[in-house]
Amino acid sequence: MNMTFLQEMFQSITQRDALRRRRQGDSETTDHRRLVEACHRLLESDGEASSIALASRALAMYRRLDETEKQRFFEGLATEFAAEPSAIDAAYEAYRQARDNATLQALFEACEPQRQELFRRLNLASDGTYELVRMREDLLGWLRDRPHLGAIDADFAHLFGSWFNRGFLMLKRIDWNTPASILEKIIRYEAVHEIQDWNDLRRRLDARDRRCFAFFHPAIGDEPLIFVEVALHKGLPERIQPILSGEQSEIDDPEAADTAAFFGISNCQTGLRGISFGNFLIKQVVQELKQELPQLRHFVTLSPVPGFGRWLAGCREDETLPAELRNTLAALDTPGWHRDARLAERLETVIKPLAARYLVEEKNARGLPLNAVARFHLGNGAELHRINWLGDVSAKGLEQAAGLMVNYLYVLDNIERNHENYTANATVARSSEVKDLVRKARKLAKGETTK
Repeated sequence: MNMTFLQEMFQSITQRDALRRRRQGDSETTDHRRLVEACHRLLESDGEASSIALASRALAMYRRLDETEKQRFFEGLATEFAAEPSAIDAAYEAYRQARDNATLQALFEACEPQRQELFRRLNLASDGTYELVRMREDLLGWLRDRPHLGAIDADFAHLFGSWFNRGFLMLKRIDWNTPASILEKIIRYEAVHEIQDWNDLRRRLDARDRRCFAFFHPAIGDEPLIFVEVALHKGLPERIQPILSGEQSEIDDPEAADTAAFFGISNCQTGLRGISFGNFLIKQVVQELKQELPQLRHFVTLSPVPGFGRWLAGCREDETLPAELRNTLAALDTPGWHRDARLAERLETVIKPLAARYLVEEKNARGLPLNAVARFHLGNGAELHRINWLGDVSAKGLEQAAGLMVNYLYVLDNIERNHENYTANATVARSSEVKDLVRKARKLAKGETTK
């Protein structure tokens, strides 16, 4: 039976039914209890056709809930659709007695929350996958105040990890001939360097030295999951402004480039947070570029350092650091400091070493680098290669990282080794230049000269 045909047919029936009720004056007000009851009916359904119709209706009801009712619905998911303790106890006792595969499988099934089967059935509806991604986006916004709902988030993450498996992802090149509906989403979802308008987008897509690739999933149509922007370059780029303005173009012929620089990687779906796509994306884009331009020798990022500005502000208040160092950092309060060559040079001597220390030695509670961008690229097997002074002098770049940008270098022969060392020991692969900056940071912390 054609599942897509059934999904579309029952979605159409559901929509016409809702439209008929609205025309008859029935607004079909929905509260969370009605939706919870609809979810119970969906779980009790044993027919494929009826399950699709019930799933479509339940998702339509969820969309009509206001924020308060949605929160109450999730509270209902946490209590009424959890695993049954008595069933777990009985299954465990059976396994303890038999110790065989059949009782082990029964124990697994007893431990699985009913929510997971509910989400699988909701996924039967046309656009069900995308609706569930948006549902999780709602949930993520409330987790800080309602941490007990974290179990529901774990259910979403478990299922999405399978549904958005690499085998289902489709890589597509984005260019100026891509449908406008997708280009509009690229403008909206760009999270690293804001796209100002359509002319700005065309500069990034239509130039011969630019490439853009995105991952899509067949279940959510033309909604990109993640995309990466690439600039073809001679040598490793240091500054982002020439790339964004189009002034960077040092090459008229892409075959003259020796470097592919990834200067913007944007996750598009908040509801898929924590589901890894970026590592697959970079590796596949490298393969695509190598096939098109076999002369490329370097694959590198030009990455922001979000959070470094806040960390640096903490250093200025840290009385365990030498007063001279803290006084130098106070010059960051000088308006237009980055345009004063002498002042900028003075700041560079302390900020670049501190940035190396921040990226290499400052760790989170899990013992991994504090900086999220560093975790991403280092976890993918890249090397922390170079710290670029005044790489981003936009207001955002100056605020979030004192203008610093970083090159993470992907050396194809070293990726696997770097990844394994990072995974096993949180080892930060780094160049000799970065190692030297870390040593300078240690001297600065002791009040010693770095010359």
